[in-house]
Amino acid sequence: MDILITGLLLGGTYALIAMGLNLQYGIARIMNLANGEILVAGGFAAFWMYTAGQTSPYLTIFVLAPVAFAVNWLIYVVMLRPLVKRAKSRGQLEVDAILSTFGLSFVGVGLMLAAFGGDYFNYSYLATPVTIFGDNFGLNRIASFIAAAILCAALYLWLNRSRAGMSIRAIAVSPESARLVGIDVARLSAFAFALGGAVTAVGGALLSAYLTLDASTGVIFTLKALIIVIMGGVGDVRGTIVAALLLGVIETLVASLIDPGLTLAAAYALFILILLFRPRGLFGRGAA
Repeated sequence: MDILITGLLLGGTYALIAMGLNLQYGIARIMNLANGEILVAGGFAAFWMYTAGQTSPYLTIFVLAPVAFAVNWLIYVVMLRPLVKRAKSRGQLEVDAILSTFGLSFVGVGLMLAAFGGDYFNYSYLATPVTIFGDNFGLNRIASFIAAAILCAALYLWLNRSRAGMSIRAIAVSPESARLVGIDVARLSAFAFALGGAVTAVGGALLSAYLTLDASTGVIFTLKALIIVIMGGVGDVRGTIVAALLLGVIETLVASLIDPGLTLAAAYALFILILLFRPRGLFGRGAA
């Protein structure tokens, strides 16, 4: 039972991180390989605000989210929108976006190394045990899970119930058809990319409450977010949440029963199985 609960607590935060990449890739059509660096930057911000002023990371997110939104909006407008305009096909856009954001990830790592150095960082916040079903779990993990669950639920409801959310979902299905019904695809794509970056940065702040990070760990979270997005189905919020919880449980199971060093290998094994047997994601349908 402790493995299951620990995995679900971890998977809840994974869901928030992957939700950010899903917004960027599923809607804005940008495969952002610098996603992990945005996460680590969010963790650095939470660490700095806590050590400098004892500000709770759960309060930090209210400052971090709008700043991350603005930074990602600027990245999209200055760096990525020209790629979107010149791309003659979705395939070309994906290749250009992968190459450009791959370079951006190195820029992000370099900036964080210059600002914070190459040491690992962590801090003790709400590191008190809470007993659930006879086992002890860190209060910081539980609080991060609750915050991630609230944000994921809010995003899901907004995407499925609001007019703006349904417009964004329409872009994910068919940008060309969305234009025909008067949807401003360029503006909403930039909004989705910026929102995805803000969600990822918030996820980094939540993870920093109980994980140790450094400037170079972003690539690991980028890979995990990519695995979750493909497993859950590109643009499918429900699938992203389920896939993230599943990945969290499997990683915890492997780390507890086999070897912590094999968690990433287990994630890739699951990823390969999904590609072989459910290439459209956990809830995807076959081609008509």
